Amino acid sequence: MLESASQNRRTFIKTVGLASAGLAVSHTTLAGSLQLPVPKRKLGRHAEMVSSLGLGGHTLATAKTIEDAIRIAHEAIDYGVTFFDNAWEYHDGRGEEWMGQALAGKRSQVFLMTKVCTHLPGNQGKAKALAMLEQSLTRLKTDHLDLWQVHQISSETEADSIFMPGGVIEAIEQARQQGKIRYCGFTGHLNPRMHLRVLAHKYPFDTVQMPLSVFDAHADGFQKLVLPELLRQGIAPLAMKTLGGNAGAVKAGVVTAEEALRYTLGLPITTLISGIDSLAWLKHNTQVAANFKPFTPGEKAALEQRAAEKKQFEPYRHWAYLDGHARHANLVA
Repeated sequence: MLESASQNRRTFIKTVGLASAGLAVSHTTLAGSLQLPVPKRKLGRHAEMVSSLGLGGHTLATAKTIEDAIRIAHEAIDYGVTFFDNAWEYHDGRGEEWMGQALAGKRSQVFLMTKVCTHLPGNQGKAKALAMLEQSLTRLKTDHLDLWQVHQISSETEADSIFMPGGVIEAIEQARQQGKIRYCGFTGHLNPRMHLRVLAHKYPFDTVQMPLSVFDAHADGFQKLVLPELLRQGIAPLAMKTLGGNAGAVKAGVVTAEEALRYTLGLPITTLISGIDSLAWLKHNTQVAANFKPFTPGEKAALEQRAAEKKQFEPYRHWAYLDGHARHANLVA
C-alpha cells in the first residue's frame, strides 16, 4: 500500500523514554540526512490517496500556544501529512478552532476530517448532528469536510440508534447531498463488537477509526475482530491509540515509540492518526512513516509476545477513559 521511496532507508537514534505528546524527545538524525515525504495510501475502495500518518486534532490543541500548533500543522503539510483529524467536542471546540486557523490558506492541501458527537446525552438525532456540522465548518473555516465520522460508538443503543429514523445517518445523507461532506465513517475504542454491530447494517461507510496497536493483537482485539471485516467491505481502516492513548507502555519501557508506530503501519490500514504536540514529535513520527519498513514475521511475533497479556496498556477499553473534553451534556443550541 505504501508508495515506494527512492532514497535509502535511514536509521533513527532511539531516545529512552519516548512517550506521548508533551514528553521530551530527541529529533536528531544522521548528519546531512533529508526528510522524505510521508507516503500516501489508498482510501479503502476509493481512488483517493491520503497520507499514511495523520495529525490528531485533540493533541494538536494541547500545544503550548496556538502559534506552536500552527507551526506544527504547517510543517506537517511540508512533510507530506495530508490527513488532519478532529472532533466537534475536542477541548470544547478549541481543537477545531486552532486547526481552522492553522489551515487558513492551506485548506486545499489537506484531507480534513472531523467527528459528530451524537454519543453525548441530549445531542442525538439528525437536527443536532446538522447543527454540530455547521459549528464544525465555522470553526474549521471551510465550506466542506472531506470526511465526517460518527464519534465514539460505545454501546448497543448507540450502535443501533444511528440508523433509526431521524438519526445521524439521515444527517450524513443530507450533508452529502448538500456537498458539505465527501465521505463518512464512524469511530469507537471501547468494544470491537460494537463496531461489528454497526458494520452488520452494511451501510456504505467509507472509513472506520479504531484502536490498532501491538497491545491490541489479542483474540478480542480490533485487529482480529474488526479489521478483516473492514477489508471485506472495502472500508478504509483508520488507526488510533497506537501508543495506548497515554503512552504508558513507552514510559514503562515495554516498547519504543518507533516500534509501536512501525507495528501499526505494518497492518493493512490507510492512516495512522498520531497525537503530536511539538515539532520534535512531528519530526520523529513523520520520519518513521516516511522511512517505514515492516517488521519481518519473526520480529513482529517477538514484539507481540513482548506485549502479550499487558491489558493495562489498553486504557481506552474502559468506561472511565474519556476521548474528548466536552463537559456539558447538551452543547448544541
